[in-house]
Parts: sequence; structure tokens; C-alpha cells
Amino acid sequence: MGMRMLMARCFHLALAALAVGAACAQELPAVPQQAPAAPMQEETMKNVAGQCLQPAPMVRMKDYDGPFKKLVGTFARPLERKTVHPPHYKPGVKLCTLGVKDKFVLFVRDSFDPVTFLGSGFNAGIDQAEDTDPRYGQGAEGYGRRFGADYGGQATSRFFKDFAYPSIFSEDPRYYRLAHGSAGRRLLHAMEHAVVAHRDNGNRMFNFSEWLGTTSAVVVSNSYHPDNKRGFSPAVQRVSSSILQDTGFDVLREFWPEISRKFKLPFRGEAKPVSGNSNPATQ
Repeated sequence: MGMRMLMARCFHLALAALAVGAACAQELPAVPQQAPAAPMQEETMKNVAGQCLQPAPMVRMKDYDGPFKKLVGTFARPLERKTVHPPHYKPGVKLCTLGVKDKFVLFVRDSFDPVTFLGSGFNAGIDQAEDTDPRYGQGAEGYGRRFGADYGGQATSRFFKDFAYPSIFSEDPRYYRLAHGSAGRRLLHAMEHAVVAHRDNGNRMFNFSEWLGTTSAVVVSNSYHPDNKRGFSPAVQRVSSSILQDTGFDVLREFWPEISRKFKLPFRGEAKPVSGNSNPATQ
């Protein structure tokens, strides 16, 4: 059971690794280093009329113009969507956080992202091969049921962790990168996010969304996984596995810009103009 979950939940990382390998197989043109003008300009903008600044992007799209940029951006977009990269703001400048509507949009985008469907298909294939949930049967019908159950589990988890509990507790569901300091300090910061999150006003708080959201998703999953083991111990194992998986992705988010620049690849999608009318929070 543990090996199956590990293989299934690493699907997103495997896809990203394949994209990296494919891109690196071709000769990439040398890209001159450019001064990070956009983040610095954002940093010097003034917070007037209650407006705020959006977090600077982890990697700017114009940093790279080689092959597979849209493919790599597609696979990495969900990773960046829940990442905040705060620059050093001047006194009085505010960082935009998410309102209730924004959190719902985050949940919808994550749930309908192409990578989510690919991940569910991959997980369903592993479950089919291992005959997980035998009552689903085999063949196309069994695969379809497993796909629906896995996709429903991912959507349920995102509903609780991206929207429901963050709205109830006024919590920002995104990961705030440390971005500087030693590798060990940044690693600990990423692992700390399983326990410590940010409020909408920028203050630190216990990560209720991670623990309550994961627990709620595990409990609900029993309704569409008829062969799941019931009881306290199996539930604790599933909750622990999910939280460890989320911690791993937070570690990846912390070091993702360095990885992308190392391979000269754009680990983000095309940026759209961002309005500064979101909820401001002091950083």
C-alpha cells in the first residue's frame, strides 16, 4: 500500500522530470543574464488607495525562449499556483492575499488543471494493476470507476485545503517561500509549512487547512472507496502519507526557481496582467 501511494503521488514530479530530460536533450541557446527589472519595479511601486502588490513570479517567462516552454509551463503551473515569492518590500508596501472568491478560483483551477486529470489516470492505472478496490472490477468499467474515485479524492482534498478551511480560518492556502538563506534553513522552512501557515493579514498561524483538510478528505474518501480499511489506524496512515506528500511539494516549491535556472527552463505559464485590488496583507 505504501509503495503504491508513493508511486502514484510522485506522478507530477515524474512528468516534470520527463519534461526536463526532453528539453535538455536538445542544445539550448545561451541566454544572457538580465537584471530582474520587473520585480524591482514592483518593489518600488507605492501602495495607494488601498491597493497592494502581487508576489513576484518565481521565474519570468522571458528568461527562456527555448523548446518545450509551453509543455514545461503546463506541468509546472500547478506547482507555482500555490507559491508566494515575497520580495523585500519597502515599509508601508502591502502584499496581496486571497479573498474568499480567490480561494474558490484557486480550488477550481487546481481541480480542472490538465495535470490533475493526467495524475488521476496514472493513479487509476496503478490501482487497476494492483486490483485496489476489487469491487470496482477490471476492464474499462473498472478503470473508469477507479479514475472517478481518484479524481474525486483530489477534488475533495483541494476543496477542503484550498477553499473551505482557508475561508473559515482566514488562512492563505499558499506556500510562502523563504527564497534566501542557507539550504538547510530553507529546507526546514519548507517542512515547517505543514504546521505553520499565514493568515490573510500576513500573521503566522497553525496550518489548520493542512490537517483538518487532509483528515476531512480521508474520511470522505471512504464513501467512494468501498474496500478501504476502516478504523483509526488506517486513517492515520493515509493522513500522514498525504501530509508528507504535501511537505515534499513544499520543499520542491522552495527550490524550484534554482532548479529552473539550472536547466534554463521556464517552470511557469504565461503571466497575465494582475490587478492590485486583492486583499492587502502586511508582510
